[in-house]
Amino acid sequence: MSACPAPHWPARMWIALLVFSGVILLDGLDISMIAVAIPEIQREFGISAATAQWFVGAYILAFGGFLLLGGRCADLFGRRRVLVAGLAVFALVSVFGAFADDAFLLIVSRFVKGMAAGFTGPAAMSLLATTFAEGPQRNRAFGIFNLFEASGYSSGLLIGGLLAALDWRYIFILPIPIAVLLLLAALRFLPPDPPRTGRMRLDIGGAAALVAGMLLLVFTLVSAEEAGWASLRTIGGFALSALLLAGFLAIERSARQPLVRLGIFSNRRLVAANASAAFLYGGAMGFQFLIALYLQNLQGWKPWQMALVLLPAGLMVVLIGPRIGALIERFGVTRVLLAGLAAFIPCYLLMLRIGPEPDLWTVLLPASVLWGVGFALSISALMVAGTSGVADHEQGLAAGLLNSSLQVGGACGLAVVTAAIAPGTQLAMLYPGVGVILAFAVLTLLAQLIRDRRDALPRTSATARS
Repeated sequence: MSACPAPHWPARMWIALLVFSGVILLDGLDISMIAVAIPEIQREFGISAATAQWFVGAYILAFGGFLLLGGRCADLFGRRRVLVAGLAVFALVSVFGAFADDAFLLIVSRFVKGMAAGFTGPAAMSLLATTFAEGPQRNRAFGIFNLFEASGYSSGLLIGGLLAALDWRYIFILPIPIAVLLLLAALRFLPPDPPRTGRMRLDIGGAAALVAGMLLLVFTLVSAEEAGWASLRTIGGFALSALLLAGFLAIERSARQPLVRLGIFSNRRLVAANASAAFLYGGAMGFQFLIALYLQNLQGWKPWQMALVLLPAGLMVVLIGPRIGALIERFGVTRVLLAGLAAFIPCYLLMLRIGPEPDLWTVLLPASVLWGVGFALSISALMVAGTSGVADHEQGLAAGLLNSSLQVGGACGLAVVTAAIAPGTQLAMLYPGVGVILAFAVLTLLAQLIRDRRDALPRTSATARS
């Protein structure tokens, strides 16, 4: 295969891309590093496991709840301005969390960091989409961007395990210099936001209904296993979040300057990309959870040993990520996306073969390689598909939608897998969870195949008429 010639970017564009990619790397690190430190934090503060899980849950709750608002604010008030403000809050709250001497204050700091990430993530992604022209340049840029994202998630497990062995507070200290460096680079190298034309007003009623609905939805998903799926709190939470989100849609239909222009959902590629993103992350989060249960709980492995099993996945991302633009130009975004999504099916099928003794060479490492290939191909292709054909002034909204689909899908997938596995320490308890992530992989692929079929129907009809 002959690769497409790499676009020649001036140094300033490379620095801008590194800033955008650094932001998403920071988000990935901050989510995955804390997961391996929870037992140490739990012992120091003397808190229950249910409370300790909110060190992760609070971040995901705020991140998922504020992504759409963050994306739209970037469109309305300036992407660079929102990015810089979010990074400043992220750095300051990281300092607060590093020295917190109370578990509740630590959870609050995680919530505020997640909220800041809900603004920086879509701002960085929409800046990338508006800095690099649609086509080969943007395809290649997204490949590098998602290389950093996947590297953050995968390396965070290893880095977090090593830092937690020294002192868990180092996990809260490490993001501070990274956030400050990104903040200074954004101020120095990113061009100022263009002057706003006309009066830009934030849809306050829509924003309140959206944030409340998203926060309640993610909270209900994250806490459903603890409260019980049939409990009044869980059922009421889902019902109330549905009412709030329905109210949000009603407000958007009549708002003069809506937070989310509902017409954007006429873009079939964007809708299919969001559906696939939700199912993909649901399966991916479930896969990581099941691997952790199998290796750490059942086999007694250390977190860093588990991270080494997932290292081939990270290597696949490193190898494929920079070449994703050439692959998309050669084969088209649809074929690359379908190939990536299809790789998850044999990956999860291999998980059905896990046994009492870990089988590195024929089960775990091949599954890790397939997972990395699927992630590298599909995430970048989804970002390209989800932002193609979207006007520049709505790129922040499109980025917020994609990121919201990823986070809510991940929370939903984790909640469903947790509910599916039987309590106990027997190997058989994991197999229903594997069935769930396998179903997610099939649904991820079907969302794209249905969209491709629908897109082909008008062309077939037109050909018949002619």
